[in-house]
Amino acid sequence: MEKNWAEELPIAITVTNKEGKIIYMNNRSSEVFSKYGGKNLIGSQLDHCHNAHSQQIIAQIIANKETNAYTILKNGEKKLIYQCPWYDEGEYAGLVELSLVLPEKLPHFVRS
Repeated sequence: MEKNWAEELPIAITVTNKEGKIIYMNNRSSEVFSKYGGKNLIGSQLDHCHNAHSQQIIAQIIANKETNAYTILKNGEKKLIYQCPWYDEGEYAGLVELSLVLPEKLPHFVRS
């Protein structure tokens, strides 16, 4: 059996189906959403662990199949949140949400 490499990444990965129901959470995602039930959230709607404002944004992302990316400061850590559609054989299949802690000093390079 092949190991699921995403399980132990230090990045929270949450995946939904096209109706917004959570179908996958890696270990970090389960930790991030532990107060909402962790991996017990699998099978429930993604918006159950988001506030009303975030629920509207998620609905818009799903409806328009668009990407939403931003940074937040939470518990003293700066995080990048990246939400985007995923596809199965070219057909919209759901939403992926990545959440990762950004280093305090993050270099920026311009490359050509």
